[in-house]
Amino acid sequence: MNALVGEARHLLSTLNFDSERSNERSALVLLALANLNPSQHWRDASNPQLRTVEIMDFLRNHHGRDYKPNTRETIRRQTLHQFVEAGLVALNPDQPDRPINSPKTCYQVTDRALEVLKEFGTTNFDAALHRYLSDLPGLQSKYAAEREVNRIPVLLPGGIKIDISPGGQNMLIKQMIKDFCAIFAPHGNILYIGDADSKWKHFDQQGLSSLGIHVDKHGKMPDLIVHMPDRNWLILLEAASSHGPVDAKRHSELNTLFAGSTAGLVFVSCFPDRVTMRKHLANISWETEVWCADAPTHMIHFNGERFLGPYDSK
Repeated sequence: MNALVGEARHLLSTLNFDSERSNERSALVLLALANLNPSQHWRDASNPQLRTVEIMDFLRNHHGRDYKPNTRETIRRQTLHQFVEAGLVALNPDQPDRPINSPKTCYQVTDRALEVLKEFGTTNFDAALHRYLSDLPGLQSKYAAEREVNRIPVLLPGGIKIDISPGGQNMLIKQMIKDFCAIFAPHGNILYIGDADSKWKHFDQQGLSSLGIHVDKHGKMPDLIVHMPDRNWLILLEAASSHGPVDAKRHSELNTLFAGSTAGLVFVSCFPDRVTMRKHLANISWETEVWCADAPTHMIHFNGERFLGPYDSK
């Protein structure tokens, strides 16, 4: 471990990060975000905007750390996420409303934090650190408010208001709630909404349990679950803008996940438009439905036996 990595670990500790956020991995991520190689000093620090893959490339090229592609999520979830929450790093400063799962998602050390980094090792550091930590609660509130502005408001049936992150498929999920539910499930109860940022954004565990469903939280949930009590249908909707439709494999997975349901299961693949749908047409499972947000009053039925409704798989 070169001296700069040790200094980065110490610096993160003085910024009140826990042991996981001041370990070697997190220290290296900080060095990449500060654009520092082992031969440089903290006064040389800068704050480029970097994607996770660019951080990993920097560490490979300048610090000899070849993190495997499958560690990208660890870096994002176990280091970068906490750096952002603490106000050390800004998320998508160039486009704050960028979808959270966009490949262009980038991170940048804030200007205020950069001032502290550049003073590390000098006689001015303690004073700079004190000023920064004193101002940090206000800075965190400011950053949180900025992030909140970019969230997507959603109104559920019954007047309940929630918000979801500006994730790639969340605009489609909003349309599914607003248009599909109003047209095809007007008296339905929304039991679950998956958010790109928070998987269990809205989860009516009691409502699902009353239908005989005990969800395994490790199971891959559909994006939206709606119960129609007048017909006792449970509609499982997938936002297929990025992850694809209900294909044969997914159809089987959902049947297994909701095997205990006392309500009939209806499977719906939702697309933003028919152009996107056509890309996935060959993979859509029979005995499912397709809905496109650009033609919200219409449904495409992938079986001639009946229109919208459950099929007896027993």
